Amino acid sequence: MLELPTDLPADLAPLAWLIGVWEGTGVIDYPLGDDRLQGEFTHRVSFSHDGGPFLNYAATATFTGDDGGRRIPLVAEAGFWRLSRPATESDAGPALLPPTADPVTRGVDDVEELRQASGGFPLEVSIAHSDGTLELYLGEVTGPRIDIASDAIVRGAGGKQYGAASRMYGLVDSHLLWAWDIAALGTPLRSHASARLARV
Repeated sequence: MLELPTDLPADLAPLAWLIGVWEGTGVIDYPLGDDRLQGEFTHRVSFSHDGGPFLNYAATATFTGDDGGRRIPLVAEAGFWRLSRPATESDAGPALLPPTADPVTRGVDDVEELRQASGGFPLEVSIAHSDGTLELYLGEVTGPRIDIASDAIVRGAGGKQYGAASRMYGLVDSHLLWAWDIAALGTPLRSHASARLARV
């Protein structure tokens, strides 16, 4: 049974089902030139909140190969998930600038105003990878399903070619299922990895 925290800011209500630590296994299948990388990985994902109108996100993964013998740490991720809404004078930022107006407590009616014609809520996800890559995703959360696509990907001059990505998350039978498509290393956008995770 899904238990939702009662101390969440209203802006996090559509994302509350993500909160917690999730672990499980997944598969990687992606072409690398004339070769193909295939194998399994273990995955740990954490969604938490600290009272702000966003979720903290962290993820690690370890590649186990197709024979289970190799154990190779993969790129780690950290970031923030939030409903997309216009910033107001009551919001902090940019950088370390404080709000210029008194704080405003947002309620369920304020969040409901963000609902789109499709029935979902607009979502922004920013993720930093341990290899220096930065991703900004835009998308939508609709009930226990999230669909996001890259709006921007930034990488250093020495980073590997990575052009676009999309991710899907869903809560199915109390498990977090996700799939990640990427366009990288000369291959157009296609399936790259997927996993099934259980709350721990």
